[in-house]
Amino acid sequence: MCGIAGYVGTTLVKECVAEAMAASLEHRGPDDQGIWTDPDSGVCLVHRRLSILDLSASGSQPMESSSGRYVAVYNGEIYNHLALRLELEASTGFNKWRGGSDTETLLACFEHLGIKQALHKLNGMFAVAVWDRSEKTMTLCRDRVGEKPLYYGWQGNTFLFGSELKALRQHPEFSNQLDRNALQLYMRSRYIPAPASVYKGIYKLPPGSFVTVDPKNRARSPEVTEQYWKFPEYGNNQERSDTEAVNALSSILGDSVESQCLSDVPIGAFLSGGIDSTAIASLMQERSAAPINTFSIGFDFAELDEAKYAKAIAEHLGTNHHELYVSAADALDVIPKLPSVYDEPFADSSQIPTILVSKMAREHVTVCLSGDGGDELFGGYNRYKYAARFWTKIQKVPAPIRSVVSFLLDTVAIPSSQSTVFRSLYSAVDDSKVPMLGTKLQKISNTLPSSTLNELYEKLCEEWPDSTDVLLGSQDRLATQNQCLPNQESPLRWMMQRDSQTYLPGDILTKVDRAAMSVSLETRVPFLSPAVISFAATLSDDQLIRDGITKWCLRELVYRKVPRRLIDRPKSGFEIPLHAWLRGELRDWAESLINKDALNKTSLLDNAVVSKVWNEHVSGRRDHASKLWTVLMLQAWLLNED
Repeated sequence: MCGIAGYVGTTLVKECVAEAMAASLEHRGPDDQGIWTDPDSGVCLVHRRLSILDLSASGSQPMESSSGRYVAVYNGEIYNHLALRLELEASTGFNKWRGGSDTETLLACFEHLGIKQALHKLNGMFAVAVWDRSEKTMTLCRDRVGEKPLYYGWQGNTFLFGSELKALRQHPEFSNQLDRNALQLYMRSRYIPAPASVYKGIYKLPPGSFVTVDPKNRARSPEVTEQYWKFPEYGNNQERSDTEAVNALSSILGDSVESQCLSDVPIGAFLSGGIDSTAIASLMQERSAAPINTFSIGFDFAELDEAKYAKAIAEHLGTNHHELYVSAADALDVIPKLPSVYDEPFADSSQIPTILVSKMAREHVTVCLSGDGGDELFGGYNRYKYAARFWTKIQKVPAPIRSVVSFLLDTVAIPSSQSTVFRSLYSAVDDSKVPMLGTKLQKISNTLPSSTLNELYEKLCEEWPDSTDVLLGSQDRLATQNQCLPNQESPLRWMMQRDSQTYLPGDILTKVDRAAMSVSLETRVPFLSPAVISFAATLSDDQLIRDGITKWCLRELVYRKVPRRLIDRPKSGFEIPLHAWLRGELRDWAESLINKDALNKTSLLDNAVVSKVWNEHVSGRRDHASKLWTVLMLQAWLLNED
């Protein structure tokens, strides 16, 4: 796990620029630094190392291939790199290994198989930049699902790339011109989806793709990327009985966990107390001779606190468990760091506990396994069952009537308290007792006028549906970056596919990568191995959600490891009591960012709209916590840029 950066330009700038790029990524790699330059070609490769495999100097980067043709910097882990070595030895006879690092294996695959063919064989998470000395081209590659970040783009006469935007900003040709279209997408999604970034001319390399740049051609468009992998089509069901499906999942996921435990440094697991993290921790503990380290976060807010469940599960599994209870004061300590940690506007408020649990874990281990991806692959989000059920019902109601009901719901005060009347209304479409009822009812109001399932689901996932109203200078609603079209035979499969391609890499994996790497902790995601993804695509809808119970197959696996009483409870997600904190301990901080002077200084948000939403929230009339967090994180980032 590391940080990478570099550039290709007409002339090589001073080495102090490369040093500055490296220094900006020190948190991603505190153990070592490497810089490689080719003055004749105007190439610079920068690497910061967090030593995980082969801690010796033979694992240092930038690294050259055995022939010297390729020079690479690489961030990530290739879990099957030892198997790939054996395969190369058998097929090519190559056996001149200098050390035991997966970087060397990666370069050997590039050299003997070609870059594109090698990418198909990799099981891992990675962002790679490789300079071809023969062809005089730079190729950037990103892992299948997007676990590791990679930004790139032309700035003036220089092609820049890096793990984080802060590295690109060190180059004198970098221009920090904001992309308002990207900000419009941010206001709706809480993150900026690939390939966009907050800056014009700078892009995120999409997951499962690579791009080759010939400096002489000055290609300046994200469309030059080539996709080498995409999520398998759901619905290719295999004839498996329920027992066979659960047995297969146990074996495949267990193998993934075991392969991702390969490390030369201490390793542990996040344990929230939910299905996904429990599955990973239990399979990890089964394969360990000693108690593994597990880590969880709790809140002094009963509605959202799951730490007690995590502790009970840890005791049952016999892990060495660590927990931390988070207060609003802890959040205030973290908040000033968020603009720097996330590098561009990012507003998933669970970023705060993710940073805190990562910091706690780093005191004990260097690597942590997480349960991310389980919801997207195995049908875990409540909105999957809600959206399909709601869509079926509202189609029977004439559009004009739905619009009137939507208007009435939108204008009536919807308190965040547990109103019996509103709980009854909500239970008509979702019988789960989820927190923040008012927010859910507001989602219903927004989705009622939808004319298609696609429109309904998009609105369901949006934070600011009318982002053009709040974002000044924004015109026309932009289409989301989503190429997955609705599968009418299985709305569930379509929603899962959509989230896997957008929300998972754009929000979930971004949140965890930046949070963990800010404290030099590597995270690994066993659910996202190619074998697990392929298996999940073969399950029937009934093996995903059965009788209103989400993640049926995965639950059945976990029931074999942990008593049901510790698992069977409403899903709440990894959330903080933001709605209460914004009315209390975080109120002064929030008002300092969205008062008239602060909004005028940044000149991006409509003062009247923001004030209206803020006043409704602090008065208790509405729960706008998530909406406000999107505004607050944008304002914090903009003011930090100044």
